Amino acid sequence: MGDANLDVTQGTNFSGAQVGALTGLHNYQFFHPLGKGRGFPGKLFLKEALRMTSMEVSLNKLPAGQSVPFYHQHRKHEELYIFLKGSGQFLIDDALIDVREGTVIRVAPEGVRTWRNHSQEDLYYIVIQAMAGSMHANDIEDGIVRPEKVSWPA
Repeated sequence: MGDANLDVTQGTNFSGAQVGALTGLHNYQFFHPLGKGRGFPGKLFLKEALRMTSMEVSLNKLPAGQSVPFYHQHRKHEELYIFLKGSGQFLIDDALIDVREGTVIRVAPEGVRTWRNHSQEDLYYIVIQAMAGSMHANDIEDGIVRPEKVSWPA
């Protein structure tokens, strides 16, 4: 099952999707081009489904007792890992970081990383990936407050 099965809503200036409960993430599977046909269950990329142009976002579920079986790094993209539920460990370069609900880790492209779930419950997390150094304005400078009064449809 891939992102093609998402319930996607698109408008001129937005895209949205219903991916279901986090506990159902095991129904999604990612096949890496270098994975020799081996799938990675519990990983859902959202870039294409939501027509994102400057970032990739994935929703992830790593089952209890499992680990990512390789190290990786990036050429140009930094990543932000946001841990939602469960616990585990994140290894980056020579640093070992315990992760749990509320842990947030930013990794530079050059950072060599892997992670594991050595607990008895599933580990849920979001990964946001964007080109390092691509933000030219901070959030306050980029936002524009509109003069219209907020009116919610009935």
